[in-house]
Amino acid sequence: MCIFCDIIDHKIPSSVVYEDEQTLAILDLSQVTRGHTIVMPKQHTDNILTADEETAVAVLLAAKKVAALLVEKTGAAGVNLLNNCGEAAGQTVNHLHIHVIPRFDETDGIGITFTANEQADLPSVLESLK
Repeated sequence: MCIFCDIIDHKIPSSVVYEDEQTLAILDLSQVTRGHTIVMPKQHTDNILTADEETAVAVLLAAKKVAALLVEKTGAAGVNLLNNCGEAAGQTVNHLHIHVIPRFDETDGIGITFTANEQADLPSVLESLK
């Protein structure tokens, strides 16, 4: 069984930040930063690629509401929305979820690094996507 489905079914206690008909948002146990919240659909779907459009939209809209709430209530300067899709991307729970991580400054313990590939052939990449 899915641990997030068990949380949604109230078999496992959680700290609910937001809930509507289609989604549930709970505080992440890890609290990478103060207020770190996970937004998930109540209907099980493995990830964003398998989600139907209605579910994907509901989760994103809920994440937007949670992000605004966290900025207002925590005084965060911004937020990161993070979705890991698939094991190679770091997904450890096979239930669609978006991490909403309040950001306070560059020293708050989160590091996201993009390393540009200077040899990227954009026309070739674009052609392969058509």
